[in-house]
Amino acid sequence: MSDSCCGRAMDVQAMEAGQRRVLRTVLAINVVTFVMMIAAALYSRSSSLLSGGLDNFGDALTYALSLAVVGASGQAKAKVALVKGGLILLAAMVVAGQIVWRLLHPAVPLFEGIGIAALINLGANLICLRLLTPFRHGDVNLASAWECSRNDMFDGLAALTAAAGVWLFDAGWPDLAVAGVLLVIFLRSAWRVFRAGWREYGRRADEIS
Repeated sequence: MSDSCCGRAMDVQAMEAGQRRVLRTVLAINVVTFVMMIAAALYSRSSSLLSGGLDNFGDALTYALSLAVVGASGQAKAKVALVKGGLILLAAMVVAGQIVWRLLHPAVPLFEGIGIAALINLGANLICLRLLTPFRHGDVNLASAWECSRNDMFDGLAALTAAAGVWLFDAGWPDLAVAGVLLVIFLRSAWRVFRAGWREYGRRADEIS
């Protein structure tokens, strides 16, 4: 019996060490890509790149929170999932504000800058998604981190679409249209993370009571 309990404890410790290692890696990647995307967004005057950069920043915070609660109680992880949902919602609101500002101050973005930054971001996001995929059906902590990473894939593909649209039409509206699509994706993702976190929080609260 003692050997069995010891074995289970070692398995849990190994799993948590693996989770921490993956979260540290994706956290570092998202910090770097956030800086790159914001610089490229300002240079290219792109709303779609700005939304992607803000998403990278939100993801970096999300991964930091996920790292902080590895090995914590299920209730603590559920609370952090609710915070993550709030971060995604905050990013969506900033993107909405940027879209409104661009509508009031129209400009044609530089499609070359959008395309190069989008390709780099897409490659980084592919790495993050691959690292997190084995944990996507685990606890709510890692599942919500995977949800954020999957959103990043949409960001990268959408920004490439924006670059192609700006080049094809020589206008700024494709960039704004893509930013609008990303806004909807953010809102949908925030709802899913909120729902999963609330469900888990309620379940843990019932267990305690």
